[in-house]
Amino acid sequence: MADHRPHEEWLEQHRAALARTRLAPQAEAVGRVTQVADGIARISGLPDAVLGALLRFENGLFGFAHGLGVGEIDAVVLDETSAVEAGQKVTDTGDVLRVPVGEALLGRVLDPLGRPLDGGSPLAEAPRLPIERPAPAIIARDYVSQPLETGILVVDSLFAIGRGQRELIVGDRATGKTSLAVDAIINQKTSDVVCVYVAVGQPAAAVERVIAAVREHGAPERCIFVVGGAAAAPGLQWIAPFSGMTMAEYFRDRGQHALIVIDDLTHHAATHRELALLTREPPGREAYPGDIFYLHARLLERAAKLAPEQGGGSLTALPIAETDAGNLSGYIPTNLISITDGQIVLDTRLFAANQRPAVDVGLSVSRVGGKAQSPALREVSGRVRLDYAQFQELEMFTRFGGISNARVTAQIARGQRIRALLTQPRYSALRLADQVALLAGLMDGALDGVRPAAIPKLRASVEGWLDTHVPDAVAAVQSSAALTPELRGALTAAVAGLAKSLGPQAGGTG
Repeated sequence: MADHRPHEEWLEQHRAALARTRLAPQAEAVGRVTQVADGIARISGLPDAVLGALLRFENGLFGFAHGLGVGEIDAVVLDETSAVEAGQKVTDTGDVLRVPVGEALLGRVLDPLGRPLDGGSPLAEAPRLPIERPAPAIIARDYVSQPLETGILVVDSLFAIGRGQRELIVGDRATGKTSLAVDAIINQKTSDVVCVYVAVGQPAAAVERVIAAVREHGAPERCIFVVGGAAAAPGLQWIAPFSGMTMAEYFRDRGQHALIVIDDLTHHAATHRELALLTREPPGREAYPGDIFYLHARLLERAAKLAPEQGGGSLTALPIAETDAGNLSGYIPTNLISITDGQIVLDTRLFAANQRPAVDVGLSVSRVGGKAQSPALREVSGRVRLDYAQFQELEMFTRFGGISNARVTAQIARGQRIRALLTQPRYSALRLADQVALLAGLMDGALDGVRPAAIPKLRASVEGWLDTHVPDAVAAVQSSAALTPELRGALTAAVAGLAKSLGPQAGGTG
């Protein structure tokens, strides 16, 4: 029989947390397993159990009430069901599922119950909160007005994300969705944002790559990794986003700022469909139960910017969803698009053409946008999206023949430079001042003589060049996020000087 000591340790921690809140002993309700299969246990004898109630099986495993029938309840077992048998006793703990929260979780890799996966010590003394918590009321919220800088030029300039916003990252498999979210996490190493990465149904190798990337390039001591991987029980995968959200809310509710990445909600929806079909919930569109929209809505509504009276903290959500053959009209993508405050759409053709991040600027949108963007970046990025969209249309037409119009030729050359500028390697985040300088140079003509092929070298050199030649302008933009005409002129001149320093090989339009 399997070793259930980790479950007993978790039970003792849970009991200790309950003991701190209970004033007197309470009677326990006991039922029995009548049937068990595929991670679902059917239980009789617990008529007073509530939805989501934490249940303890006789062998030390745990589950939660997922469906309430007239004479029986359906419970989702939170680990493998091989040790659960018909006839075993089940105890209603009188509580709901809780997970540890707090500073002790930073830097740790945990499963959705808060049990260590990194070989570290158990979180015995950490406070515990329910995984299902109400979203902040409207009166408790504030306007989303502060930017959450990702360091990715195409996102920060064209689809700005604000602290407290919910921005969906959506695209086909293997188009860089996780990479974009991980770059956003890594960029917070210079900010005051605590990051929570939640893996739902992801392969172990993919999760290990994410953790290794954050440890190498970011600030892992301010990150929490919650892993309900592909090999985990369906119950653990189902609770993973809710557990991660509770852990992130701890920091938001204390006036701090947090970012949660949920990778991904398509797998979570599939797990919910699996559990729903096993518990005999009526199927709806594409066999998903009717509450799938409410499930994700109540999860993502917990991301918010709180009012100053509530501490002023924020929780930003970057959920990820996967499409099939670019079909944004699928049931789960359309649900999530209607729940969130915008979406970043990644395109397979752009990815194959080596334009990465493969962001489709026509389909992507941020419904907060400029309201959360820094004033300096908003000023220099105003026409970039329009110019780039016009270039893409012109480029499509010019495939059928030559170009005789000099104005169109210049417009296409400019669009090629925009595309080269928006193409950005992984782990190469740009500061606000670098982004402003590059876009100011682009819009003010400082890059007109630079070949698109030379743009990557220019972008890689811009940080050191600006720090050397215009450190005062860099400090002014970084500190105030405003852009005066004098600062813009200084940054444009610096970028022009950098372009000239690249030598003759950078010139031309080819």
